Amino acid sequence: MLIRENDEVLIIAGVDKGSRGKVLRVDREKRRVIIEGVNKVHKHVRRSQKNPQGGRLSKEMPIDASNVMLLDPQTGKRTRVGVRYLPDGRKERFAKGSGASLGVIAPPNAKYANQ
Repeated sequence: MLIRENDEVLIIAGVDKGSRGKVLRVDREKRRVIIEGVNKVHKHVRRSQKNPQGGRLSKEMPIDASNVMLLDPQTGKRTRVGVRYLPDGRKERFAKGSGASLGVIAPPNAKYANQ
């Protein structure tokens, strides 16, 4: 899964389809992401010392990673994500639509460096 925290994504399926948001957390084992302001539910909380008033709290719930697409930093449109090696052997994510870099994800590896 090539989605990381702080990525800007577009929801492509579900109740919140068409909305945009920033990725807050990624659960790689379950392939789910939590996005800021999306898939909100009300959690009912009993009165306690920690929460003296009680009531309903609004919180974001995870959605499946297949229901989001990364937004291209150059065009602002949704795009697929690829991985490529740089000439010095570092691995980076890139937007397939424009070819823009999305950041380095692995340190240099001499095996993949172009000499």
